[in-house]
Amino acid sequence: MPKLWSDTIEAHRHDVREAILNTAAALVAEHGLPSVTMSGIAEETGIGRATLYKYFPSVEAILLVWHGRQIAGHLSHLVEVRDRASDAGERLAAVLEAYAFVAHESRGHDHTELAAFLHRDGQVVSMQRQLHEMIRNLLVDAAKAGSVRDDIPPAELADYCLHALAAAGSLPSKTAVRRLVMVTLAGLRAPH
Repeated sequence: MPKLWSDTIEAHRHDVREAILNTAAALVAEHGLPSVTMSGIAEETGIGRATLYKYFPSVEAILLVWHGRQIAGHLSHLVEVRDRASDAGERLAAVLEAYAFVAHESRGHDHTELAAFLHRDGQVVSMQRQLHEMIRNLLVDAAKAGSVRDDIPPAELADYCLHALAAAGSLPSKTAVRRLVMVTLAGLRAPH
C-alpha cells in the first residue's frame, strides 16, 4: 500500500475516532450517562454501529479515552505555562493560576454522574500525582529562590495549593478566581 494511501486511511481513522469521542461527550453532557447508547453515538456521528464497535467496545470505553485526552491536554497546558515563565516564583504563580482556571472552566462537571464514573479511573489518580509532583517541584525551586516559605515541606504546600485552588470550580467569575490565586500565593509567602 503506497504511503499516501496509508496516510489518508490513518487520517480518516483519526477523524472518525475524534468524532466518536466528541459526540459521546456531548451526548452525555446533554442527556446524562445512563441514556447514552452505542446506537445513539453511531447515529449522531453518522457511522454504522459495526464501524463504531471496530473503534470502541462500549460507551464507557469511549468516555475513558475522551477523559484521558482531556487530562493530557490540561497537563500539557500547565507544562507550557510553566515553561514560558522566567523565574521560579513566576513559574509557580503562573501554573497555580492556570490550574485555577482549568478548575473554574470545568465547574459543574464535578457533580455529574459522568464525573463520578470517570474519577474511578486510574487516569485521574495518575494525573493528580503528576500535577502534585509538578507543583511540589515548583515550590522547591521557589523556596530555593526565596520566593516562598521553606518551613513547611513542599509536598504539604502542594496539597494546600491544590485543595485551595479546587475551590475555583465554584467561583462565579474570573476575577474571583484571580483573587483566590492571590490568597493562595499569600499563604505561601515566608513568615516575617
